[in-house]
Amino acid sequence: MRARGRRRIVGVAAALLAVAGCGGEPVADAEDPPASPTSPSHAPFDQHVVMDGGRRVGMYYSPGRGLMEQHVDPGDTAWSKPHVVHRTTADPCGSMKLMAFDGVVAVIADWGPYCADGEPPTESLAAVGEKNRSAWHTEVTANFDGWEKVTASGNAQQLTFTRRSVERLTQLRWDRANGFAEVEDIRR
Repeated sequence: MRARGRRRIVGVAAALLAVAGCGGEPVADAEDPPASPTSPSHAPFDQHVVMDGGRRVGMYYSPGRGLMEQHVDPGDTAWSKPHVVHRTTADPCGSMKLMAFDGVVAVIADWGPYCADGEPPTESLAAVGEKNRSAWHTEVTANFDGWEKVTASGNAQQLTFTRRSVERLTQLRWDRANGFAEVEDIRR
């Protein structure tokens, strides 16, 4: 019984060291095994959406790597290989939002060392994926309380990420022609 407990502790310690990596550097972007054509394979998603036409997109936080995305087209049984949308070694805040708008996927995700204790994130991500999910438009705002919602206009030609407070409206606009604009901080 005693030896069994020691083995379990040693195994947990080894797993923690493997996840931590060396010197605080990001863990290498090792390929996850590809999904077989006969069985779906994906990580447990933190958020998942079904788009018009049946395409499914799932995202999850991966410790030491960042924000990961996988998708599957209608009629396919295999999910795509995991794709890094945003690379970071910071701790996820667990507040991810994933929304689909007329062929476009919008993501809000946050990271920070003390989010679990109620501190604001140190990295707030706004990301947009179009038809080809291997290319994502991303914008990171540092030391910001995080985006609250996304709205679409013009058949999802334009998206607006917003955060409202009593004193301010902060917004970030994205459009298909120009990508992300500068963050606007409007006093109310």
